[in-house]
Amino acid sequence: MNIVIADKSHTIHAQTICNAIEAAAQVRGTGIAKRSVDYIISKMETNNAVIALDGDVFAGFCYIETWSHDKFVANSGLIVHPNFRNQGLAKKIKKVVFEHSRAKYPLAKIFSITTGLAVMKLNTDLGYKPVTFSELTEEPSFWKGCQTCKNYDVLQRTSQSMCLCTGMLFDPNSKPEVAFQKVKDKTFLRLKSIKQSLFLKKHKK
Repeated sequence: MNIVIADKSHTIHAQTICNAIEAAAQVRGTGIAKRSVDYIISKMETNNAVIALDGDVFAGFCYIETWSHDKFVANSGLIVHPNFRNQGLAKKIKKVVFEHSRAKYPLAKIFSITTGLAVMKLNTDLGYKPVTFSELTEEPSFWKGCQTCKNYDVLQRTSQSMCLCTGMLFDPNSKPEVAFQKVKDKTFLRLKSIKQSLFLKKHKK
C-alpha cells in the first residue's frame, strides 16, 4: 500500500473518490458532505490531499481545506474503499494528512467535525480535543459546505452552534504532551514515595 501526497497524476481517481464518499454517506445516513469531481481534482492539483493506492487501484483518500486566511485547517473527506477496510488504512491516511497539514500550515489550528466514533478515536490519538463549534472557523463558506448533509437543518435551527457532528481541534500552541509528562512525573514520584515508606516500615519491624 502506497500513501502519498496527491497531485495531477491522481486526478483519474477523482470520480471514484466522489462515488465512494457518496456511498458512505448513504450507508451511514448522516455526515459526509458531498463533493464534486472538480473540487476533488482541485485539491489534488494544489497538493492538498493524500491518496492511498494499491498498485494503480484506489484504496483511500483525505483532503485539506484552509479557512480564515490559513488560521484554520480541516482534514476532510476521509474515505477508505470497502475493499480495503478493517486493515488500519484509515489510521495511516489520517496520520499522513495530519503530518502534511502540520508541515504545510505549521501555525494553523487543525479541526474536524465528524459523527464517526472511529474518526474521533483517530483524532484523539493525534492530539485533537473536543470543542464547541464556536471555537472553529466562523467563515461562512466552510459551513456552506455542510448543505449537502442531510442534517444541515439541525445546524440551521441551532444557529450553527451544534449538530450531530462533534467538533474536534488540534491547537499547535497547546502543549498537551508537557502536561501529560508532568502527570507522569508526579505519579512516579508518588509511587516512589509510597514504596520508600513501605520499605522503611518493613525494616523498622
